Amino acid sequence: MLTAGALGVLEGLTEFIPVSSTGHLLLAGHFLGFDSPGNTFEVVIQLGAILALLVVFAGRLTGLFLRAPQDPAARRLIFGVALAFLPAVVVGVAAHDVIKRVLFETPVLIAGMLVAGGVVLLLVDRLPQRPRFTRAEDLPLRTAFAIGLCQCLAMVPGVSRSGATIVGGLLLGADKRTAAEFSFFLSMPTMAGAVAYDLWKSRDILDFSAMADIAVGFAAAFVAAALVARWLLEFVGRRGYVLFGWWRIVVGLAAILALTLGAAG
Repeated sequence: MLTAGALGVLEGLTEFIPVSSTGHLLLAGHFLGFDSPGNTFEVVIQLGAILALLVVFAGRLTGLFLRAPQDPAARRLIFGVALAFLPAVVVGVAAHDVIKRVLFETPVLIAGMLVAGGVVLLLVDRLPQRPRFTRAEDLPLRTAFAIGLCQCLAMVPGVSRSGATIVGGLLLGADKRTAAEFSFFLSMPTMAGAVAYDLWKSRDILDFSAMADIAVGFAAAFVAAALVARWLLEFVGRRGYVLFGWWRIVVGLAAILALTLGAAG
């Protein structure tokens, strides 16, 4: 149960920052010897992070939908998120089995993607900022769709869904806060859809026998994700993404070293 709580906290802390929560969970589970048939635990505790984001953004979401009938900017953001979500649906359904059976079972690939993604974050964060969009509502539909295409890169564990969408947003003209905010909005349908589809595909092998562990992990993910979601936008607006880039590199290199020593031993 202590391991379940720790993994829940790890999920909540890393879900919305560009460091790959899936990569962290899979690597932590690998080194801790934590086994969940059908990845039931890892799938269900993501719902805690989704719920936390809905709670934190409840006021923003309610206002957005209430304004939509009269406000073109609100409608553009809603349609933009829906449009950005579509590529992940197509790729996720088409490649689901390869992702779960091959990519999820390759720790060295996950660690390598953490390092590579960290280098990309550091490089992009150093680019001169000439933002054209300073609100998520300002993003044109074609830009939102392009960010959705970037999100598909995160089908490879270790890349990071939020990392791919944030980097895509930055390169397409959004400022740092706007890129993170749009990533938050896009994460809601993406995560909900991914969890629902994964549970359906794995329905024959799901194991809910360890309900106490799942409940602890869910609650821990909810609390940790709520704290991160409240803090992240202000942090990246002032500090950028350098911290997360170095975090990815250190964790990825440490994992590669551990895997190498384990294989040698």
